[in-house]
Amino acid sequence: MAKKNDIVKAETASIQPVEQIESLIITIRGKQVILDRDLARLYGVETRRLNEQVKRNIERFPDDFMFQLSKEEVDFLRSQNATLEISSNLKSQIVISNEKVLRSQNATLEKEDMRGKHVKFIPYAFTENGIAMLSSVLRSPMAIATNIHIMRAFNAMRHFIGSHAQVFQRLEVVERNQLALTTQVAENNKKLEEVFKRLDAGDAKPEHGIFFDGQIFDSYIFINDRIREAKKRIILIDNYIDDSVLKMLDKREIGVTVKLYTNLSFSTLKMDLKKHNAQYAPIDAEQFNRSHDRFLCIDDTVYLVGASLKDLGKKWFGFSKMGVTTDELLSKM
Repeated sequence: MAKKNDIVKAETASIQPVEQIESLIITIRGKQVILDRDLARLYGVETRRLNEQVKRNIERFPDDFMFQLSKEEVDFLRSQNATLEISSNLKSQIVISNEKVLRSQNATLEKEDMRGKHVKFIPYAFTENGIAMLSSVLRSPMAIATNIHIMRAFNAMRHFIGSHAQVFQRLEVVERNQLALTTQVAENNKKLEEVFKRLDAGDAKPEHGIFFDGQIFDSYIFINDRIREAKKRIILIDNYIDDSVLKMLDKREIGVTVKLYTNLSFSTLKMDLKKHNAQYAPIDAEQFNRSHDRFLCIDDTVYLVGASLKDLGKKWFGFSKMGVTTDELLSKM
């Protein structure tokens, strides 16, 4: 007849080491838990039998000891091919390149519980306190020995997290920054796409946007469209003007006046203006060099333009509709 100690040794021989048990600990709803399926596998019983024992003693398992996953949480586990990833619903504090804390693919939903896209059984998650309480429900030598190993695994996990707290905080900051950057890039792309859609459609006036180097024709058309919109006057404040700008301004409607505020110290510009005005509707110019930026005023609307009109498309530049009128801008001169 086998001795009692021999029976205990035989039953506990298949108990997984602490390191493997650690891989089954996942974080759900901010709590470290092990799923019922993984616990049943550790205890060497069927999941159904484990849950039956729990339900018979349900008063011992309050919500902070055990809870059932939601369908969304189950879908998330399934969508990750049974491997937990960092997410807003199930965010692990210990997913880094360390063999101690890599998630086991066996730590989630079993294939036999799936029927197409539907989950047949919604699993339960047990916290450390809930697993400790299981020792009062499952009293076999293997269950007792397994519980001891699980408690050691939780302690090892807490120690690991505590000793690497700064690393996790830095990873969280990096993750937040990357998310913010990705969001900002997506928003900017959406705005740019809307600007160019409006430019292509010609049915709205964009109020701000960016042109990149190489978009010579796009930016040229944008400025020309603004010039054609003028009904009464065009004011251009730009320190660097050449004959190409004069040609652009000639696309204005008949009767629309043009006034340039620019640097008239360049002899070529004076000559270009003189010859231009001898043939086309005159363009008035006045010496002005106190503005660092360029402003294009179309009737009462003021645009801030990041590049001289003669250099459109050569480098990145932005434009923006200003919250002042043309008269308000001119009153500061």
